[in-house]
Amino acid sequence: MMTTYVMFGGMTATSWVQIIKAVLLMAGMFIISLIVLFHVNFNIVELFTQARDASPHGASYLNPGVGSDLPLDTISLMLALVLGTAGLPHILLRFFTVKDAKTARASVITATWIVGIFYLLTIFLGMGAVIFVGHETIVANNPAGNMAAPLLAQVLGGDLLFSFIAAVTFATILAVVAGLVLSGASAFAHDLYGQILKKGKATEKQQVVAARVASLSVAAMSITLALFAQNLNVAFLVALAFCVAASANLPPIIFTIYWKRFNTTGAITGILSGLISALVLVMLSPNVLDPDGNAIIVGDPLFPLANPAIISVPLGFLGAYLGTIFSSRKLDTEKYREIKVKANTGFKEEIDS
Repeated sequence: MMTTYVMFGGMTATSWVQIIKAVLLMAGMFIISLIVLFHVNFNIVELFTQARDASPHGASYLNPGVGSDLPLDTISLMLALVLGTAGLPHILLRFFTVKDAKTARASVITATWIVGIFYLLTIFLGMGAVIFVGHETIVANNPAGNMAAPLLAQVLGGDLLFSFIAAVTFATILAVVAGLVLSGASAFAHDLYGQILKKGKATEKQQVVAARVASLSVAAMSITLALFAQNLNVAFLVALAFCVAASANLPPIIFTIYWKRFNTTGAITGILSGLISALVLVMLSPNVLDPDGNAIIVGDPLFPLANPAIISVPLGFLGAYLGTIFSSRKLDTEKYREIKVKANTGFKEEIDS
């Protein structure tokens, strides 16, 4: 279904399914949060107290870093989540749907408020699941914990709310993956095929065909990988995606906007150093290697952190910096000036000032 949306609907279909998803998701989160607060008489302190008592962690449930034995791992995870959002391709793709820079800035402000409220509501969802569903029930239904939200909806609102949350979950998956498939297909059709293989001479029809072929390829690859990852925790997989985005995509974006000397060589080395370091460290981490067989491969992890962002993000910035410094390309301030004008005014042509 996701591939069909992208192949035949393109950006329009993907945009609408993401809009519908956002409305349904916020509505579902608000309803569950309201019911959870109603059961604790809208007393936040009481909510925290009951969650602490119901959690197997006891009093340490409210302490940071409960999910990891290493405090540095928690810092690394937070780094990936904060910085990775700015580098996610399906989020960056949204800027192509606005008419100018002014509208883009307004949309970012609106989206920031919506995302902020959503993350606040997840507190009530998580604690509500611990209180009203219970840790043992959640793990019994799915060891990775992926069923916590639907189970909470069923306990609080019966089959009606459960079915609604299940529909929201499906719409969320559809919207996010459709955006990812679209961004991958666009990058292949415009950049790899149009600019590199066709030297900028590809017709619009050829680019559309290339995009559809890329959509099928990305979808097939994603489905194959998902078969091996279906028993893993969804939140963990999302954190790794954020890590790759923060390590490979963010450094070139930051340097492009703020560093006049930054060039193509720096962008390539930054992307490669961030991407390769993130993937290699993940393959050597406890997420892949576990002596008890709780991961993909049985063995002792060579890298202790579950999320390598604290290492891979600096490597991405370092690679971008060194690639630019040691590049033989001539300094082109006109491109930097053009990007700066576009970023601040939205005008496509350069303005003398």
